[in-house]
Amino acid sequence: MSPVRRRALLGAVALGVLALTGACAHGGPVDAGPAFYRALWLPSVGPTRYDPRQLPGKVVLVSFMATWCFPCLADLPTLKQIQETYGPQGFQVVAVGMDIDEGRVLGPFANHYAFPYPVLLSDERMRAGQSAFGRIRALPSTVLLDKHGRAVAAWQGIEGQADVAKAIEKLLKAD
Repeated sequence: MSPVRRRALLGAVALGVLALTGACAHGGPVDAGPAFYRALWLPSVGPTRYDPRQLPGKVVLVSFMATWCFPCLADLPTLKQIQETYGPQGFQVVAVGMDIDEGRVLGPFANHYAFPYPVLLSDERMRAGQSAFGRIRALPSTVLLDKHGRAVAAWQGIEGQADVAKAIEKLLKAD
């Protein structure tokens, strides 16, 4: 995805965040850290343990996906690889399933594939666009949070692994 399109998507995420928090836009990261973290207090499925209290201080990649979404499925090996590569350095992938079946499909799916990152069940409010992340208009959609929980990058579709890796490495080195 081009940098212009990526910025436009981050702007859309920022607008959703700003609309929900009442903040005003100032360039740079969208600073709704606690709001983004609170939005991820969702039930998890699958074998990977999840404690949302462990997210602050980590670089977090939030991937909104669904089991019926073919591009989402194509992105799963990339998510697995970046979690395994960067997890020991203070990085965390969090997948948020946007399926509407309350985990009847996502639960067995997550158990079968045993992802090395948590898989969360979205709730009605999130699917309606009433969370810090705003309305998720396409799947997969991804938001990258810095160590303070601020959205610093966002994109729709499958992002090139090299671009994602560069962004993660930069954030891991930052204070």
